[in-house]
Amino acid sequence: MSAFDVEAIEAHLIAVGLAPVRNRSLLNLTTYAVGGNATLSVTVSSQLSIRALVEVTAQHPDVPVVVIGRGSNTLISDQGFDGLVVFVSASANEATIEVEENIVNVAGSVTMPVLARRSVKAGRGGLEWCVGIPGSVGGAVRMNAGGHGAEMVDSLVAVELASLKSGQSLSVAASELGLHFRGSAVAPHHIVVSAQLLTVSREVADGQKEIDDVVSWRREHQPGGRNAGSVFVNPAPGAGSSGALIDACGLRGFAIGGAQVSAKHANFIQASDGATAQDIISVMSHVQDVVQQQHGVLLRSEVCLLGFGDDVLTRFADPRHSDGDHVTASRSLAHVMGESRE
Repeated sequence: MSAFDVEAIEAHLIAVGLAPVRNRSLLNLTTYAVGGNATLSVTVSSQLSIRALVEVTAQHPDVPVVVIGRGSNTLISDQGFDGLVVFVSASANEATIEVEENIVNVAGSVTMPVLARRSVKAGRGGLEWCVGIPGSVGGAVRMNAGGHGAEMVDSLVAVELASLKSGQSLSVAASELGLHFRGSAVAPHHIVVSAQLLTVSREVADGQKEIDDVVSWRREHQPGGRNAGSVFVNPAPGAGSSGALIDACGLRGFAIGGAQVSAKHANFIQASDGATAQDIISVMSHVQDVVQQQHGVLLRSEVCLLGFGDDVLTRFADPRHSDGDHVTASRSLAHVMGESRE
């Protein structure tokens, strides 16, 4: 039984022109392609629909809500999510970039590869690395995604952020987002409507070559198929990479059910047909246990875990996201967005 009034929020969403769906399967909405159903879901694909949505959700504060973009860094439990799942997709007229001198403006729903390629075509450099990140710009902001020696915090100037709790939509400077290694103060109930990124002038041919190099490297070193990228956050400097630690334990190819540690990159877990979220969690748990036993390092999840119990969330949560500075940043951002905090 849901602890919120499903019919009330469903009717309210319909009244503002949105199309909520009850008990929608979440199977094909993440790159792992596993997981249960959402009690209620809705898709927004324009700034207008986002504004309508936040006006509704702000009036239903009891509803658990989470935002999903491309689902490339998310694992959803087999029990699904008892709340409102908001899917943010790019409409044709908003899947573009705008260049104003050194600033690239892009909708949060645009994918990172599209951002990289269109920036290069516009003669802008500095975002070529984004081609290797399969998620959306909004998700990349929230996770402070990175690769090839760069991350979002290096280029991000500001975002337009919408709160599903307060209904406010504001321009927020990057310095107020609490960006840190693979995390930020941006909450699961925040929508990154758009982002402004600092770039430099660059010849199109030079930018395209760098994009081609990134794509080639990823194809050579990382597996395709059903995965969520790197599963575990690299431990503290000097402790080795997560992939190297897992590899040293001889865990490549280790499998439970339909989930398997990739034979190509030990920090990737592949899902096959018939895989369940529990299979993936079981493989993660085994890898975590073995690495701790053999190396004394406790690996933590880089993948966002949705709909799991406190036992799983606590086991894999990266404590760095909850240190004093990051908690302060989250409270500060919540205050800026007009959200009440206990």
